[in-house]
Amino acid sequence: MPVRFYDAHNHLQDDRFGGRQPELLAACARTGVARMVVNGACEADWPQVLARARQSPVVLPSFGYHPWYLHERTSDWLKNLETFLDATPSAIGEIGLDRWKPDLPYAGQEEAFIAQLHLAAARNRPASIHCLQTWGRLLEILQAESRPACGFLLHSYGGPVEMVKTFTDLGAYFSLPGYYAHERKARQRETFRHIPADRLLIETDAPDQLLPEMKSEEGRMKKLFGDAQVFALADEKTGQAINHPANLAAVYNFAAELRGVPLPELATQMEQNFLSLFGGI
Repeated sequence: MPVRFYDAHNHLQDDRFGGRQPELLAACARTGVARMVVNGACEADWPQVLARARQSPVVLPSFGYHPWYLHERTSDWLKNLETFLDATPSAIGEIGLDRWKPDLPYAGQEEAFIAQLHLAAARNRPASIHCLQTWGRLLEILQAESRPACGFLLHSYGGPVEMVKTFTDLGAYFSLPGYYAHERKARQRETFRHIPADRLLIETDAPDQLLPEMKSEEGRMKKLFGDAQVFALADEKTGQAINHPANLAAVYNFAAELRGVPLPELATQMEQNFLSLFGGI
């Protein structure tokens, strides 16, 4: 039976793809991608996420306000978010907290995050959570506020391994990006060796979080990504490399190597986990 891959988090609607989404989805289909959660980040891109979901059954839409774009909010942003959630079965995200991005105001982030978390809890929709350099405060909020009973995703989890059990007890799933294959991400790789098997998910975060360049250390890349094709892609406007969503198969191979399990076994577990978190939508 062919292996089926599930992407827990990407941004297929992103303008950097330059309208090439049908081509990207075709490549994903050829490599075995069964479903992908496509996350909106602001009011401006929610219509694009909805359009992609209506065009392809592979796309599971998710709508939320990312902390990087909160300055763009309209006064009706929360009402508008509910309108999109009403329009189609969907998750909530990408939402979260960020003290890492330079010059990003923290004021207002918690208010927006809690409002969206409450919405996820009220509708029992899984929430995809972004967190950078504020894990302690995120934990406090999750412990104090209502959460979706179905669970939530800590996208590209980068927190301490010591917090994994506490987050798991609150309903967390943890998604591993291919970006953690970079040698400098040894701490994050070690953390993902300790994620409970039934709470692990895989993501590309495309067009972000590029895999290591194949031209360097080819032997190491072969070990990490197995026989999976690694797709090169560039932003047509800037020429900068961006991540292709069909690289999901390569990330699965990386995860299987990291966890020390055969790829088919990992893929079966990931399908079960994906459906456990997102299957109720």
